Amino acid sequence: MTTMEHTSQTLPNIAHVLIEAMPYIQRFRGRSVVIKYGGHAMSDQGLRRDFARDVVLLKLVGIQPVVVHGGGPQIATLLQRLGKESEFVHGLRVTDSDTMDVVEMVLGGLVNKDIVNRINAEGGNAIGLTGKDGGLIKARKLALGGLPENADLGYVGEVTEVNPRIVSVLEDADFISVIAPIGVGADGMSYNINADVVAGEIAAILGANKLLILTNTPGVLDRNQQLISSLNAPDIEHMLADGSISGGMIPKIQCALRAVQAGVPRAHIIDGRVAHAILLELFTDQGVGTLIKAS
Repeated sequence: MTTMEHTSQTLPNIAHVLIEAMPYIQRFRGRSVVIKYGGHAMSDQGLRRDFARDVVLLKLVGIQPVVVHGGGPQIATLLQRLGKESEFVHGLRVTDSDTMDVVEMVLGGLVNKDIVNRINAEGGNAIGLTGKDGGLIKARKLALGGLPENADLGYVGEVTEVNPRIVSVLEDADFISVIAPIGVGADGMSYNINADVVAGEIAAILGANKLLILTNTPGVLDRNQQLISSLNAPDIEHMLADGSISGGMIPKIQCALRAVQAGVPRAHIIDGRVAHAILLELFTDQGVGTLIKAS
C-alpha cells in the first residue's frame, strides 16, 4: 500500500472519530469529571504519558478533570527500602506513625508531584494537593467492625467531610487538581484514606458529571470472567451478597455506587491498561469498562 493510499483510508477514519466525539464534548463541556488514577496505568511508562495527555485534552475542550490518585505499590517499595515490613488486616495497610510519615512522603510528595509534572509536561497546568490543603478532606480513624482481637489499623481514616472550595478556585483559575488521599482529623493528625473512596466523595460533592475509576481489569467481571457492561444498585447488592464481587473490587464498586446515589449521573470502572482509556470511555459510543447506575 502506498503512502497516498494509506492516507486516503486513514483520514476518513480520523474524521469519523472526531464527529463521534463531538456530542460527548458538548455534553461534558463545563462539567467536572473525577478520575481515580491507580494500578497498572501508574506503573507503565507509556500509559503514564497517555494518561497525562488525556487529562490535558479534557481541559483543552472545556471539561474540568479532577485527578485522585493512589500509590500503594510505591509506599510498599519505600517501606521495604527502609527495612519496614508492610502489614495488612482485611486488605488494609496497618499505618502506624512511622508508616504514616512514609505515606505522606510518597503520596503527597513523590507520586503526586510526578503526576503533576507529567501533566504539565504535556501542556497542562496541574497543581498537587492533599486533603490537608485548604481543608479539602476532613477525616477520622476508620471504624471497622470484625477486626481480629487487639488489631489496630493505626492512622487509616475515613472521610467525614469534603470542602471542595480549593478545587473550585483552581478550576476557575484554569488549573487541574491532582489530589493525594490524605485527610486530617479534628485532632490535627493525618490519615491514610482509600483513594477510591476519596474519588467517590469528591465526585459527589462537586456534582461531577462522571466518575471514572481506572483498574487492572476490563471492568467488573461475572463468575465466568466476562465483562459486565452495566450494573445498577440491585445488581450490585446481589453480587456482593453471593461473592461475585470480592477483594479489591469491593471498595471500587461501593464508592461508584455511593457516588451515583449521591447524584453523580454515571460512574465507570474502566480498564486502565488500555491506552487512552479515558478518551475511549468519554468520547466513544462503546466506551471501555462497566457503567454503574443508581437504578
